[in-house]
Amino acid sequence: MLIRRKKGWEIAERDVTPESVYKNRRQFLKGIAAGSIGAAAASLPIGRALAQAADPTADLYPAMRNPAYVVDRAITDKSKALTYNNFYEFGSHKFISEAAQAMKIRPWTVKIDGMVEKPIEIDFDDLVRKMPLEERVYRFRCVEAWAMTVPWTGFPMKSLVDYAKPLSGAKYIEMETASQKDAMPGLRQFWYPWPYIEGLTISEATNELAMIGTGIYGEPMPKQNGAPLRLITPWKYGFKNIKSIVRFTFTDKRPVSYWEQLADTEYGFWANVNPKVPHPRWSQAQERLLTTGEEVPTQLYNGYEEYVADLYKDMEGEKLFM
Repeated sequence: MLIRRKKGWEIAERDVTPESVYKNRRQFLKGIAAGSIGAAAASLPIGRALAQAADPTADLYPAMRNPAYVVDRAITDKSKALTYNNFYEFGSHKFISEAAQAMKIRPWTVKIDGMVEKPIEIDFDDLVRKMPLEERVYRFRCVEAWAMTVPWTGFPMKSLVDYAKPLSGAKYIEMETASQKDAMPGLRQFWYPWPYIEGLTISEATNELAMIGTGIYGEPMPKQNGAPLRLITPWKYGFKNIKSIVRFTFTDKRPVSYWEQLADTEYGFWANVNPKVPHPRWSQAQERLLTTGEEVPTQLYNGYEEYVADLYKDMEGEKLFM
């Protein structure tokens, strides 16, 4: 007999149902009765059926947790992780979670192009069902010296690389965030180098730690956290973890990322965490935990040295930690 133990951060389904869907539950149930949702949805528990109507991938969550990735810190309070966010397309402050709800995430087309066998355009809802979803608990370290520990759901980025079938000459992957001018007021700030661009080497992208995140805390990814898919590289500073991706381009040229374009003396391509290499305007020796405000020592590669240090051998001339 399988006994499912609820995780400490989980809440009841009725509490996670979107308010707009809940308020219209009578119309939803009427649709089930009329057959507009279909027999499969009608057979689901009402709470799950409502959630799936709001997000067609809701049935994929929560995914099985991968026990290989253990973190020696408490998981950050969900309320903190979902309301303290960087997403410059919605504002240069941290409290953009409400503004981000204006972003449209359905339909969402993902483009895979550049040095690949054949360019691909695929709907996110189709792509995610081709990938092996799992949950991993990772540390997350922002360049601004705050940190959190969260359970991400997603798939290894290597699975995406394999799906893309890059040509042998491809060395990098350039990624691009959505640009929705009607929903993203930050795009009107012309002094920023839009669109948001980030990049990884192929070897970084295929490292076992690199993930494409599609969910958090056992639920589909919220908009403010980078819905419907974002990058997760826990050994790098948070600005490398590009959100709301619409394009993956395989190339033999190193991408010039958003923050490099804006301030290349402060933000580099590699952006690996190192407590001994300060930001030009502040120390990186300590980090502030988002839940408690406690300051703790920063770890080299954010504590993931054993997984990634070999990626950067014989690269002494590179600014690996800026």
